Amino acid sequence: MSGLYGVQGWVKLYSFTEPRDRLLEYEPLMLGKDEAWRPVKLAEGRVHGKGLVGRFEDITDRDQAAGLVGLELAVLRSQLPEAAADEVYWVDLMGLAVVNTQGESFGRVERLLETGANDVLVVKGDRERLIPFARGPIVKQVDLVAGTIVVDWEPDY
Repeated sequence: MSGLYGVQGWVKLYSFTEPRDRLLEYEPLMLGKDEAWRPVKLAEGRVHGKGLVGRFEDITDRDQAAGLVGLELAVLRSQLPEAAADEVYWVDLMGLAVVNTQGESFGRVERLLETGANDVLVVKGDRERLIPFARGPIVKQVDLVAGTIVVDWEPDY
């Protein structure tokens, strides 16, 4: 949750789903951070401007909602549709080894960033590298079975 909305327990929600408001359709949602997650149910939710707002069951005032700010929402993997042959979920990329076409290792995917133009792999190895996740020109191969991503990227970038 990214902030409070009003005084009746509503919070601002950030969604990575496509379309963004699909988040409101999942039940249950998982609420938490790090290793502590619990199922929750949205009592109400809607699009608000370019984002979403919602109120969870048993949350009825601003003080209760304030305890949710900074926590994350997730859905269970079993709730997601199967990815198409040319698609992957971000979670599947986490921890994959990244090597360039010359076989040089850059480290592992720590997280991804959404930039608008294209998603960006944050790769941690001897140093942090930001590599655009652009299939074709940069990302040559994603092999989930082998646990690798091959990129056309110079080590000095």
